[in-house]
Amino acid sequence: MMKPSMQLRIGAQLNMTPQLQQAIALLQLSTLDLRQEIQQALESNPLLELEEDFDELELSDPRDEEWAEDIPDELALDSQWEDIYPDAVGNGSDQAPDFERNTAAETLQQHLGAQLALLTLDERDHQMAETLIDALDDSGYLSVTLDELCQGLRAQGMAGLRVSELEQLLVRLQQFEPSGVFARDLRECLLLQLAQLPSDTPHLPQTRRLIRHFLEALGLDNRKLLRRRLGVDDETLTTIIATIRTLDPRPGQRFEGAEQGYIVPDLILRRSPRDGWQLELNPDALPRLRIQPDYAALIRRADKSDDNSFLKQHLQEARWLMKSLSSRNDTLLRVGREIMLHQQAFLEHGEEAMKPLVLADIASAVEMHESTISRVTTRKYIHTPRGVFELKHFFSSHVGQEGEGHASTAIRARIKKLISDESPRKPLSDARLVSLLSDSGITVARRTIAKYRESMGIPSSSERKRLA
Repeated sequence: MMKPSMQLRIGAQLNMTPQLQQAIALLQLSTLDLRQEIQQALESNPLLELEEDFDELELSDPRDEEWAEDIPDELALDSQWEDIYPDAVGNGSDQAPDFERNTAAETLQQHLGAQLALLTLDERDHQMAETLIDALDDSGYLSVTLDELCQGLRAQGMAGLRVSELEQLLVRLQQFEPSGVFARDLRECLLLQLAQLPSDTPHLPQTRRLIRHFLEALGLDNRKLLRRRLGVDDETLTTIIATIRTLDPRPGQRFEGAEQGYIVPDLILRRSPRDGWQLELNPDALPRLRIQPDYAALIRRADKSDDNSFLKQHLQEARWLMKSLSSRNDTLLRVGREIMLHQQAFLEHGEEAMKPLVLADIASAVEMHESTISRVTTRKYIHTPRGVFELKHFFSSHVGQEGEGHASTAIRARIKKLISDESPRKPLSDARLVSLLSDSGITVARRTIAKYRESMGIPSSSERKRLA
């Protein structure tokens, strides 16, 4: 029988103060969400007011006042939740810090990330899962091949990784909600959703067979061929088609409506004839804040009464908010400048010149963690001479051999251009596209061409010829 005993354990753990929680929360908010947060702060804190004169950019050093002596020069925004709350990850507890709940809208990646936190995965599998989530397009489809993802992960130091490992993990992720997510094409998407239907769904085997083998005939509404191949009558076929129509061909698209339609860019990129490309914060994106001078003067003159303590507390909160906003802006500028430095060819020549870029590249350059880069680039927009883009748009997987590879975004752009210039009477087949890209120095498999073409909603060559 074991006797009870006492043990002393020494360990190090980062304590997350409410101020640091606020700083990290503000870092991941979009501009529109952040405006709402600022408005709430203005309504609840009498020490805050709008800055009318934009030239008054900086306040006095917050450490100049004795009530602000605990405000550090820099906020440790580059933190992971599991570093701070190691017992809160994956337990599904409502007590765990989850600032995603405070945002006005949840993205597909956030929705899947919350489900990923419930899985028990080692660090290697977790990195693979995050890569698969990042590779999803707006419809919830896996937009790149497992071969490409495997190459990218190997380049990031995951030596010995096999495609079969990604395949096994993908099967687990395909059980996530919304049903049909992580599919590689329409057929797989519908089959994943079909697998979630009750086993007593009418004519389930015939429905599965139609999706597997005769989806093209369904698209052409060839009911005669479908009745013959499935061996069913017209009434049964109508029931089967009705079942298929209940499925969602784009399961990730429901999250698109969560994002506000009006985009305010956080960053503005301009080209100066003298200084070249210059990146700056959008001065119209957020209101400028300052400390209300009359109340601040009262605090300096007043005694240690309860009223004065109340004002001091709100003054401290106001300064923390302004420090958090300043840190958010500094981090956003650093990351934005590094991204644009990597993608200067895009600015000069468009998407066809996009370079391969992953979160790890930027994280290494600015000496931050990948999770921080992910927070900074989600729902943050930059205005460029080529349009307004989310910062995540500039990340693209590596296709081809290391040192000779191309960004998947650039390859998609070239495919789209080749198809737009083709003869309607003689559209380019996927095999012909492979040959044309090879002539340009881009080596890519035919199945990859088909995958990219389908992800852009471009029909096959035979369908394009029929539609011409």
